[in-house]
Amino acid sequence: MKTVRIGGASSYYTDSTTSVPQLLKADPCPHYLMFDFMSEGTIGSMARSMASDPDGGYARDLMTIHIAGSLHDIVAKKVKLIANAGGMNPKGCAEAIEAMLKERGVALKVAYVDGDNLLAREAEVRKIAPTEMFSGEPFPEKVDSINVYLGAFPIAQALAEGADIVVTGRCADSALGLGPLIHEFGWKADEWDKLSAGTLVGHLLECGCQVTGGTFTDWEDVPGWEDVGFPIADVSADGSAVITKAEGTGGLVSVGTVAEQLLYEVSDPQAYIVADVVCDWSGVTLRQVGENRVSVSNARGYPATDTYKGVISYEAGWRGSYSQVIIGMDAVRKAQRQGEALVERGRRLLRGSNLGEFLRTDVDLVGAETAYGPHGRAADVREVFMRASVDHKEKAGVELYCREALASTSAMAVGSTATISVAITPLSKLFLFLMPKSAVEVSIVVAGKRMAAPQYGGQRFDPAALVRPAPPSGAETSDDMTEVPLIKLAWGRSGDKGNLFNVAAIARRPEYVPYIRASLDAQVVADRYAFLCDGVQPKVSTFEVPGFHAVNFVVHASMDGGILMSPRIDNAAKGMAQQLLETPIKVPAALVG
Repeated sequence: MKTVRIGGASSYYTDSTTSVPQLLKADPCPHYLMFDFMSEGTIGSMARSMASDPDGGYARDLMTIHIAGSLHDIVAKKVKLIANAGGMNPKGCAEAIEAMLKERGVALKVAYVDGDNLLAREAEVRKIAPTEMFSGEPFPEKVDSINVYLGAFPIAQALAEGADIVVTGRCADSALGLGPLIHEFGWKADEWDKLSAGTLVGHLLECGCQVTGGTFTDWEDVPGWEDVGFPIADVSADGSAVITKAEGTGGLVSVGTVAEQLLYEVSDPQAYIVADVVCDWSGVTLRQVGENRVSVSNARGYPATDTYKGVISYEAGWRGSYSQVIIGMDAVRKAQRQGEALVERGRRLLRGSNLGEFLRTDVDLVGAETAYGPHGRAADVREVFMRASVDHKEKAGVELYCREALASTSAMAVGSTATISVAITPLSKLFLFLMPKSAVEVSIVVAGKRMAAPQYGGQRFDPAALVRPAPPSGAETSDDMTEVPLIKLAWGRSGDKGNLFNVAAIARRPEYVPYIRASLDAQVVADRYAFLCDGVQPKVSTFEVPGFHAVNFVVHASMDGGILMSPRIDNAAKGMAQQLLETPIKVPAALVG
């Protein structure tokens, strides 16, 4: 039976330089390597790069770091590469790779997918999407980029045309894994279960080592952080797969690590919408079938929608951050006062310079549990990392603040150290919308030859029509009931998506589920995270995931504008599950030993 082997070689722009050499040494060697470079955090920076340099706007690391040093083995082992490294300029990325290959005398065929960049059609997009799809905010006056998330079929077509390296711009991250599977197995646009299964494979691989033990709840069980194995998927024609890693590498592939990654940045597991299919992963089955080998099966799918998700980035001012370590007695109170004084001094200087007020100010104390809000534990710590940040519409405003903040070392708190960091960064904000697929022309260019990509329609999808799994029941009480933190009963994973985040609890054993759900509901979750919304109870959606004994919560309008805007310590919600795992759960003492 035919099996396609895909390695996940990158989860973000600056992921490890060790991934490609490691994966190429795997036995057997993967047929494909997929590289995920794009994220909401990189969209703004790539747009600015393109604006300052028409030949830029893409991830040069694909060529200089990942391909160049391993080119001999890539050619010898006939490994094909799929990457969304094109960013805002897939043509420029493909041409740079072709130039490098020519210089080295290597005859690989390079292709790129074109059509996701709609910046030249701004006026048309304004008419289609006058307001942001979640917040209702108006269309920004000036935009840096406009892109839609394309699907996997153009990638498959490029491979069918003989491409060895396929570069895309903005596409669904999971499409990088689905594209080769469509090509290899000949899956059709209406084989929704298979497309959902292939999308799941791509989703499990797209975040690199997160599925092989990185950021795992049971971190002490994960060996070899210094050489964590990058993930490999062995995929069958029906879409079922085994997730593993190369022998001899560190890390861990278990039901827990795979389940955590499966729900990472997923809102509704029964309706995870990508360009090619609406995925239902609520009934997915995970089984440990060997050491560092987990089988994944039973994904289901629904017809694709008739729209692409679109994203716009636009300038939102500048941020200046001043950070300093403060030590000694009363470190927390000293650091808080110093941060507030720095902000006030900056305000006074702005008034004297007629630059206008700060857009916002924040003081965070790393070490004082400010990320926990009212759930933080008061501690008489003697070492605090203070970060005081300000936002201003003009760069001059934050430059003035950061220059003056340096004076705090000798003018404010005793115990102020010389451990100082100053950062000035441009701010970008995102605007999400839906674009009719019929209005987007997608093409592929293979070795300089352009051809139209296949157009597949779709239909409106209504989540309300889904039959939802019932909440679990059967949490029987007894005389020996006890309270334990959720972490004793479940693994947890959280992640941002725009201005919301999801947080999942995955039961370690099926019999724990009724007790987890009896003590953990939307109200408990809303109470836990209300501090993120200025004390106002956030809207929380609940999704049951019976296939692998989990529950997924979505906390809406909670991310302070999203990763590109939030000045919080945890601006990507990576630690929210850690907080939830402290929730007390009532269980029979005998059940937990």
